Amino acid sequence: MSQQASLSGESPRKFSWKRFAAVAGPGIVVMLADTDAGSVITAAQSGAEWGYRLLMLQLILIPILYIVQELTVRLGIVEGQGHASLIRMRFGAGWAWVSVATLVLACVGALLSELSGLAGVGALFGVPQWLTMTLVVATLVGIAVSGSYLTVERIAMAIGAFELVFLIVAWRAQPGLASLARESLDIPATNPKYLYLVAANIGAVIMPWMVFYQQSAVVEKKLGVSDLPAARVDTAIGAFVTQMIMAAVLVATAAALSGGAPGASLDTVQQIAEALTPSLGETTGRLLFALGVTGAAMVATIVVTLTAARTLGELLGYDHSLERDPGEAPWFYIVYALILIAGAAIVLSGVNLVTLSVGVQVMNALLLPIVLGFLYMLARRLPEPHRLQGGYAVVVGLIVALTVVFGVYSGVSGIWG
Repeated sequence: MSQQASLSGESPRKFSWKRFAAVAGPGIVVMLADTDAGSVITAAQSGAEWGYRLLMLQLILIPILYIVQELTVRLGIVEGQGHASLIRMRFGAGWAWVSVATLVLACVGALLSELSGLAGVGALFGVPQWLTMTLVVATLVGIAVSGSYLTVERIAMAIGAFELVFLIVAWRAQPGLASLARESLDIPATNPKYLYLVAANIGAVIMPWMVFYQQSAVVEKKLGVSDLPAARVDTAIGAFVTQMIMAAVLVATAAALSGGAPGASLDTVQQIAEALTPSLGETTGRLLFALGVTGAAMVATIVVTLTAARTLGELLGYDHSLERDPGEAPWFYIVYALILIAGAAIVLSGVNLVTLSVGVQVMNALLLPIVLGFLYMLARRLPEPHRLQGGYAVVVGLIVALTVVFGVYSGVSGIWG
């Protein structure tokens, strides 16, 4: 049954920082996960190949990201159900499985990017891939098994905070303000390679698993309609921070490589580390880069794996809550562990991290019609007064349509151009 029935008469309370402290988490965690290893690599590649020419896109994506995730928060809080369950209820089991197939594709791609990023960080310090993967899988299974939802959320926020080191890296890179302003407004919109990275950056910001995760998280946290104002602020802060981190990586890379001529390329994590860290010194720079990528990849791995295990639980009917211990929800924890183990095994088989990561983000852009289409239609079916309607619905519809069209067009043009 929809949670909305039990919340009749409850209305959003005025925002207060005290309530925000209790509600905050799902938005910040999912946004920190959004700046995952693949996104960091995509931003670094953007700065390496095009200087500051993709910087403006990072800023434009802040309100778009907020608009998308705010709809997710609304759906989870008002309906009290996960995204897959809600699609099944509104559109039937067939469409629910279509949405889950989209999610699985995105989760597999994201998980491989995160684990490959962690393997690359380990390689910076001479740690063999098999040992890195073993430690990562053991740590993440231990976190899930030993803690409640709130515990996992706090651990994820603490790990993700290491991403903020990229702001320090960008500041120390001392970008030339004249070059930054000039190149930010130079848009080579007909260049297929540029369009490919445009699609990659859009896909790096709006990912299918973010919609599924945040909706499930606000449900599992038992947030009510009165918590909507605080949940929106949580989401807005997360959207701003994640894009500042993306912009920082791009700026630092562009500044380090004197970002001018198109065509520069970073093919390994080691090359990206070398490009981002010269102004900090080799030892300090490598350590800060490692902390940033590790924070990004670890929090994203937690979110992606939980999202896949939870969503499959919604459709297959097994208990999928972190509030249950392994004895009460065995399949949830088994699926969670198996996803991690399978991802680690694929990474150990050998993949090109940079090519994989950018390609995954482009795939996310090509999946936008399904993800954003369902999100918009579900928001239009919410009960009053939370339904997406009126002038705002028109604005959101236009933004969603433009994002989908531009993301798909850029991806297809970049691939086939």
